[in-house]
Amino acid sequence: MPELPSSAAPGVSLIARERRTPWRAAASRLLRLYYRVSGKNRYDAHRLEHVQGMPILVLPSVANPKLLRTGAFLAEQLDGTLIRSNTRVLDLGTGSGICALFAARHSRHVVAVDINAAAVRCARANALMNALDDRIDIRHGDLFDPVAGEQFDLILFNPPFLLGAPHTPREAAWRSSNVAPRFAAQLGERLAAGGCALLLLSSFGDACAQFESGLRARGFVLEVFATRRFVNESLTLLRVRRPL
Repeated sequence: MPELPSSAAPGVSLIARERRTPWRAAASRLLRLYYRVSGKNRYDAHRLEHVQGMPILVLPSVANPKLLRTGAFLAEQLDGTLIRSNTRVLDLGTGSGICALFAARHSRHVVAVDINAAAVRCARANALMNALDDRIDIRHGDLFDPVAGEQFDLILFNPPFLLGAPHTPREAAWRSSNVAPRFAAQLGERLAAGGCALLLLSSFGDACAQFESGLRARGFVLEVFATRRFVNESLTLLRVRRPL
């Protein structure tokens, strides 16, 4: 894929775009067929996945971080160069808890939040299964509501990519009508001095541009932290900072 600029002038998007070619469209159809035949498209079934050797239980109605790829991609970026033992980490929309788990390998203080009660139960089960429950505080609630008054050095967010009202708890993982503007409006209060957010955006979805424009409108500085291209989707992980 072409190299993206690490930062860009206002109005220039940093989100990697998917190239629409005949072979890519054919490969995408084959991938969907494989998921259907293999049963991997069953989102409402108990599954046990492994990401870099870490077992991840996925309960019904909880987004599968490996099947959907975004959770696993974000988790794989979290290492000891980014997160220290005293780094205060917040994982928004934790889902299965995969990013909170990877962060807790390095930090002693991780808070994970999800609006889906099933996701909260799932994340707690995974924290126990991986013996990281003493490092992760998992809370039920909407966006920043469960951490009112608290600040963090690193905020992780794999947000809903699609615009529209979710009809089920599972849909809240990828569909929302107002998460982007609320995230931009509240992020500054939750970031500690010198802190940053890692925000995962995708070429798939019409909400991603709102995250970019909303954050820039409030003066945040955006830069590309990591990218990955799949057959039918390109992911861009942005580092979001306050202006110096």
